[in-house]
Amino acid sequence: MESAEIEWVKVTDKLPPEGDEVEIKIDDGKGIRNETTLKLYRGIWWFPDMSMYVYFTPTHWRAKPASSGGITTNQQKGGGPKTVT
Repeated sequence: MESAEIEWVKVTDKLPPEGDEVEIKIDDGKGIRNETTLKLYRGIWWFPDMSMYVYFTPTHWRAKPASSGGITTNQQKGGGPKTVT
């Protein structure tokens, strides 16, 4: 049995719990991009290992699926931030 898709939340509606690693994306008139995992800490979006903050603000976030193991689409392609698990 497959689990239900976790719904995306607009950051303008609600922010994720501070310090939780969540999936993020930018989804606007230019399309969907920058899909990865980040943490929000003190109003700044950080790589999961807190090594660096990002220079963009996501438009959407959602909780990471428990079965994801922390691997994102960008990581599978060899790009994006690396998740420490």
